[in-house]
Amino acid sequence: MSNPEEVLSSDSGEDLQGESVASDLDILTADLQRLQAEYANYRKRVERDRAVAHEMAVASVLSELLPILDDLDRAQQHDELQGGFKSVADQLMNVASKLGLEQYGEAGSAFDPQIHEALMHSTSSDVTQPTASAILQSGYRYKNRILRPARVAVTDPE
Repeated sequence: MSNPEEVLSSDSGEDLQGESVASDLDILTADLQRLQAEYANYRKRVERDRAVAHEMAVASVLSELLPILDDLDRAQQHDELQGGFKSVADQLMNVASKLGLEQYGEAGSAFDPQIHEALMHSTSSDVTQPTASAILQSGYRYKNRILRPARVAVTDPE
């Protein structure tokens, strides 16, 4: 039979070695979990940045189209859109709206300096608050982002 002191010393060595392996495993597991979390955050950030870049690119193209849409709107107001040109104008306006471009600005709405640009000013007893009495140029927004404010004539109460 073996010496009891040898058994105790060999058992405690195995326990220490087992604890060391377990602590190394815990450290490696924690490192792996941290790396997985960092990678998941990186993927989310890249996807978010990609979506923002896409929105900015679309907004840039739509901003360049605004003068053309203004000309088409003026031509439509004067009944100058006819035939094939009217069809092309309608298609262009439909594509812009499908991309998310919204035209805004109504005469008689309350003046909001966040979305309106005042070009003219007058006073009247007919209004009780500052009002956009005439829309001189429509405003456009894309996904709640103002591409161009509506240019308006403002009427204040007397």
